[in-house]
Amino acid sequence: MTHDLADGGWHRLHPATPLLRGGIVLIAILGFVVANFRERLIDWLFGAPELPGDPLQTAYERGQLGWAALVVAGLLLLGIASFFLSWRLHTFRIGDDVVEVRSGVLFRTHRRARIDRIQGVAIDRPFFARLFGTARVDISVAGQDAKVQLAYLGGADADALRGEVLRLASGARAAEAQVDTAHPSPPGEREGIVNQRVRELLAPELDPSLAAPESVVKIPPGRLIGSLVLSGFTVMVVLAVALLLTTSMLGRREFLAFIVLPGLVAAIGYYVNRFTKTLRYSIAGTPDGIRVGSGLLSTNNDTLPPGRVHAIEVSQPLLWRPAGWWMIRINRAGAAGEATAQASTTMLPVGTIDDARRVLELLVPGMAGSETGRLVDAGLTARRGEGFTDAPRRARLLRPFSWRRTGFARGEAALLLRGGFVWRRLVVVPLARVQSIRVSQGPVRRGLGLAELTVHTVAGPVRPELAVVDREVAREQFEEWSAAVVIAIDSDRSHRWAERPDDERGRSDET
Repeated sequence: MTHDLADGGWHRLHPATPLLRGGIVLIAILGFVVANFRERLIDWLFGAPELPGDPLQTAYERGQLGWAALVVAGLLLLGIASFFLSWRLHTFRIGDDVVEVRSGVLFRTHRRARIDRIQGVAIDRPFFARLFGTARVDISVAGQDAKVQLAYLGGADADALRGEVLRLASGARAAEAQVDTAHPSPPGEREGIVNQRVRELLAPELDPSLAAPESVVKIPPGRLIGSLVLSGFTVMVVLAVALLLTTSMLGRREFLAFIVLPGLVAAIGYYVNRFTKTLRYSIAGTPDGIRVGSGLLSTNNDTLPPGRVHAIEVSQPLLWRPAGWWMIRINRAGAAGEATAQASTTMLPVGTIDDARRVLELLVPGMAGSETGRLVDAGLTARRGEGFTDAPRRARLLRPFSWRRTGFARGEAALLLRGGFVWRRLVVVPLARVQSIRVSQGPVRRGLGLAELTVHTVAGPVRPELAVVDREVAREQFEEWSAAVVIAIDSDRSHRWAERPDDERGRSDET
């Protein structure tokens, strides 16, 4: 049964947290030590440099087996006590304005995250945690290393907490956006524990009533496998293997045993990991933003609230071009530097051009049927013109292959930059998310009458820049874009997407 975890009080994590965060590892390590190094342990405990036969039998014959068992039990109890104390002292609180987490035994930490700066709420369900019906909640906040993590909560509690946090971030009144988290007859009371765990393992969300709508994109397993095979990583693996095999044929066979075989095992592990993490991919729009989910054994569902997309890149590697596949990544605050940054910034791992359009319609509201939508289509397929200001012909001296595709355009609420020859790409930057614009040139570009145009956003995999544009055109666009950015930022209300205008005026009057 779910609890009201957003009532402003302090709460603890799931009771199984100590086990999931290291208790099993501790038991496994101790078991390994006892099973494989017991002779050394007995030698250290009883001072017998050479004990004939079974050390445990010898300890038993000397009447010292109880001491050995007492030491092992003491270590186990010490480990369990430390994990239990860490769980007792790890508490969190969800208030109207902040999320707070207190943790630590010897060294205490207290982290606070402002609700209005939340960039996303992700629910990760590692396979082992799913067996216990638990999940990890990651609340991303603007700022470097500003994530607040709650590991672990009950599955239904995690779903309900995400809804409450997003409701608070949206600015909606509690009476207008109530998340139904109180089930009069929880699933766990109607079915056995085994059936409940099986249902949870098969469901994309532990609470099906809170699941996102049907995905707008489906990725067949065959396409996913093909995208992994036709990737830059595969090219590097093939080149490395060819080089090492050539070296081994020249008499250096040790390279084959110590480098090639371990490298192939690592490469297979990489492919399996990427494949299982991307299976069951889904993306859909919800009232609280875009819900992206994926995973087979371990699952992840990330909700990206409105206005949190700072830049979008639609790209097509050379090897994907015959198949017509595209990939979409974004820049989002708080994701740079994270271990899971690649997963949290990938909105479409691989898809057709129609899939890319459907995902872009979620990321850029109002794109369908608008001037921005037409420019996006031109940016993906056209090489010159079609509403874009292209690089001049003299730019071919610096970009001999990609100068024809290099260009920019401005839609109703976004800037569009296209370029690339081997790796085609189209970058879309919402005007309200632009942080600054830079026009620069070195001596070579100055002599050619060219300049480099850069649009600054939060850090991420997307780099909105054009290496070659006409200098005078760049100066004109710098002035026009700067003015348009100021207007867009002043009129942007996406950070409190559910707040009514009269609510905002009332809060302004109070201040």
